[in-house]
Amino acid sequence: METLLRHTLATLAYRLGKVLRDTPETFGGYPEGDPQTAGKILAHVGDLMDWAVTMVDGKPAWTDSAPLPWQEEIARFYRTLGAFDARLAEVGAGASTAEKLFQGPIADALTHTGQLAMLRRLAGLKMKGENYYQADVAVGRVGPEQTAPRREF
Repeated sequence: METLLRHTLATLAYRLGKVLRDTPETFGGYPEGDPQTAGKILAHVGDLMDWAVTMVDGKPAWTDSAPLPWQEEIARFYRTLGAFDARLAEVGAGASTAEKLFQGPIADALTHTGQLAMLRRLAGLKMKGENYYQADVAVGRVGPEQTAPRREF
């Protein structure tokens, strides 16, 4: 089951990475005046990944992080995702269960990926669709270095 979780994290890196790629610094504050900006949503995703690590370690702890400048928040996303993936590789679900990790922080992060994709489109930052079934997603590849899309439209 941990392999499936780690594949899901690699999928998150691929899909959210596509949403984040080539976005300007100003996107972090979009939509202006809205309490749920792209930066706040992405900070929440980082918090979810941090929370997941604490669950694996048997000491669940939640932190509400203030958003960093956009490019720093993107780097934080990859850093926290990498830490969660590394912990899963080391000890599996640990003190948690794969099912709880999936239904909580992982599923929530996937939901926020969709929110950020929609905000990107609303901001006029075009992004091509893709056949994600054909994407080159690999367990352990959770950083910004992803392979190019195989079939965009």
